[in-house]
Amino acid sequence: MSAKNVDRHNRFRNITVGFRVSPEEQAELNRAVALSGLSKQEYCYRRCMERDVVVQGNPRVYKALKNQMADMLAELQRIEAGNNVSDDLLNIIELIAVTMDGLKGDVANDE
Repeated sequence: MSAKNVDRHNRFRNITVGFRVSPEEQAELNRAVALSGLSKQEYCYRRCMERDVVVQGNPRVYKALKNQMADMLAELQRIEAGNNVSDDLLNIIELIAVTMDGLKGDVANDE
């Protein structure tokens, strides 16, 4: 039997909630989770409950940002003169910009 799941307010989480997504939605969700630095469970919980997802800079977040930016660069190099820019690419760029802006504010507070 697995260990009990208790959140930081000492509430026992014993209810399972699941939902189906398309492969494209799964990829988008996985990108957002990787950029948040949270577990998928915690990320989905916060988004469903309309709570803020605060990104804490750590090596996993920086690696996810690096990988997403490399993918984005490859996609932008494929596009000729701004034609055929997909909505997915624009969503990724916006998500990275929001994440980087949050990290920039985090660094400014540390100085």
